[in-house]
Amino acid sequence: MNILNTAKSFASDHGKPGVQKSRVEAGRPHPRGANWDGRGVNFALFSANATKVELCLFDETGTTELERIVLPEYTNEVFHGYLPDARPGLVYGYRVHGPYEPAAGHRFNPNKLLLDPYAKQHVGELTWDHAVFGYTIGHPDGDLSYDERDSAPFVPKSQVIDPAFTWGDERRPNVPWERTIFYETHVKGFTQRHPSVTDRERGKFAGLANHDVVKYIQSLGVTSVELLPIHAFVDDSYLVEKGLRNFWGYNTLGFFAPDPRYMAGPFVNEFKELVSTFHHAGLEVILDVVYNHTAEGNENGPTLSFKGIDNASYYRLMPDNKRYYINDTGTGNTVNTSHPRVMQLVTDSLRYWAGEMRVDGFRFDLATILAREPHGFSEESSFLHACMQDPLLTQVKLIAEPWDCGPGGYQVGRFPPGWAEWNDGYRDTIRSYWRGDEGKVPAVASKISASADLFDKRGRRPWSSVNFITAHDGFTLHDTVCYNDKHNEANGEDNRDGHSHNLSNNYGVEGPSEDAALTDVRFRQLRNFFTTLLFSRGTPMILAGDEFARTQNGNNNAYAQDNEIGWVNWDVTPDGVDLAEFVQKLIMVRQALPMLRRGRFLHGTFDEEIGVKDVTWISPGGGEMQDSEWNDKGARCFGVLLDGRAQDEGIRRLGSDATMLMVLNAHHDVVNFKLPAAPGGLRWRSVIDTNAPNRSDLVPFELGTEYMTTGRSFLVFLLEPEDGHPTSEASHRAFTHVSEAFDKASSDRVHFVEPAKG
Repeated sequence: MNILNTAKSFASDHGKPGVQKSRVEAGRPHPRGANWDGRGVNFALFSANATKVELCLFDETGTTELERIVLPEYTNEVFHGYLPDARPGLVYGYRVHGPYEPAAGHRFNPNKLLLDPYAKQHVGELTWDHAVFGYTIGHPDGDLSYDERDSAPFVPKSQVIDPAFTWGDERRPNVPWERTIFYETHVKGFTQRHPSVTDRERGKFAGLANHDVVKYIQSLGVTSVELLPIHAFVDDSYLVEKGLRNFWGYNTLGFFAPDPRYMAGPFVNEFKELVSTFHHAGLEVILDVVYNHTAEGNENGPTLSFKGIDNASYYRLMPDNKRYYINDTGTGNTVNTSHPRVMQLVTDSLRYWAGEMRVDGFRFDLATILAREPHGFSEESSFLHACMQDPLLTQVKLIAEPWDCGPGGYQVGRFPPGWAEWNDGYRDTIRSYWRGDEGKVPAVASKISASADLFDKRGRRPWSSVNFITAHDGFTLHDTVCYNDKHNEANGEDNRDGHSHNLSNNYGVEGPSEDAALTDVRFRQLRNFFTTLLFSRGTPMILAGDEFARTQNGNNNAYAQDNEIGWVNWDVTPDGVDLAEFVQKLIMVRQALPMLRRGRFLHGTFDEEIGVKDVTWISPGGGEMQDSEWNDKGARCFGVLLDGRAQDEGIRRLGSDATMLMVLNAHHDVVNFKLPAAPGGLRWRSVIDTNAPNRSDLVPFELGTEYMTTGRSFLVFLLEPEDGHPTSEASHRAFTHVSEAFDKASSDRVHFVEPAKG
């Protein structure tokens, strides 16, 4: 039997819905959702407050309702039934009966067709008709009224899938945290304009799995591709009215189903093909997931799934008036992860994506909300406990966006061991330093040391700090050096949306310029940002396209721009190609030098037992910085001396890595920096100079040399020690590895395809 015609077998005469024709058995209350066992399909739906659940079967397009079947059993607050004749491809939805008492938190309305929260695939799109609301739009009683119109013609449906997939010899890359480099991107945004992707696969998982797309990412040297939300989501009604779309996807409606708009074909295995392709290329797949709220909004929002299944269980409601929703997300509702069945939904979803789909980690949007209990954020929350004791989830990467808009919502550094966290303080500090703000040297020193003040506790490691300068939300890196102000006019909100605290600098001209000197400054600043990011302790994250100076024309809130503003433009300029190859070289150097990936925070304290400081902060005069220099608000140039002999693990002994010197100069003019003496050192050799990005030889400089540090530049040196020095072997090894990295970068260039220039 054709699986896409399965539903027709249930109602050959296409009689009226409500007349049962299919064989139905009791089934089981677990697992939740619609699960094909090779013989039939078991349906199980949790609702603590419903009185009856009808399973509605549709034709393969989801347009015609063929049959309604009452789920016959109710066990442990789960309605369930088994259809022995059902097959994968069956399209279905639920109508859930119960009290319509908004003041008590109940919004049951069987006139509204509901998506299965555990559906693995969705069919169709949401049409914003008044019928999708549980109350009558325009009624004097507002959301207290009751609407009797059928929503089925206007809402997406659930579909049974066959999970079978041949993974072959696919293996997870299991990239160690200390080697991880995140690359944040968007399935459609990254592929829509790529010249190698066919029209059919543009914007799809299949397009992201394209050979040239994968080869480009692989050639850049990043390890882990972090995808903006791919869970099924809907476009907000106010955006649709303006002719816009919810491009980013932070409006989830299904935690198990990939969004159909990212699928070139009818089967979810397309996503598995993407994961398999990335894994064969040594790349991890990280999903940005939104479990903190859903697309159903507040009391004035639509009834699409959770609200109609069991509103009082799925959402956090105001304790003194359950008609209204707690809105710690700023989107209208907050998912109630304090409820055990809702917590189970979230963890089941995570296990499904980590297990069945084999993704390598998750970045949790507004993760503070997930760790909220009724009394507020808690490091001992049930969500954090559930994740950290799960044998599968403890094996994947867990990354928190550690803030929300609720009370006490900013929790950077307070997630438990095993978690990494986005560090927005790193972004703000590094941006403000490089644009020349006063008094930023102490803060920069802290941030490039992996923000030890926040993260060095409970045995956490430097990788816990996910360092970023740009992300999907905000200016691109190019726009950070080209615009003083946001330019969000295309969003249709009179440029009121998006934040204004961009910490950016246009260096004299707002937007594009043909001035060669201005362009030189801007691109040197881009190189400074990348060098700072990749040579800091912690886990770096790059926004896709920043490496070749992608622009959004000053739009810092492109969430609704499913167009050329939000799409990556692969018509890359020669300057952009040069920048990408510089970034590739930086990544190779980072991976070649263990000193940059050490699992210990930097504190600058002297270890009496081994007689070494892990880091010494150097003034332009070549000596250790004194209190007066730390407190000098006009200081913008300093050095970072990383001693290779410093302890590199828990065992108290000398380390054996190469000694490094980094010099940062955010001053607009040249600063003469005296290269300091270092124990056992003969001379310094230049590795990186952002004012001379194409330098590939390790130029020697004698100790005490007055190096003319170009205004707004970043320098990196390796120490060449005397023979027999404890670090001599490691240093020679480092020189070899860096030289090999330079050679590799020259031969294995970043994989651009036409129409890229250069």
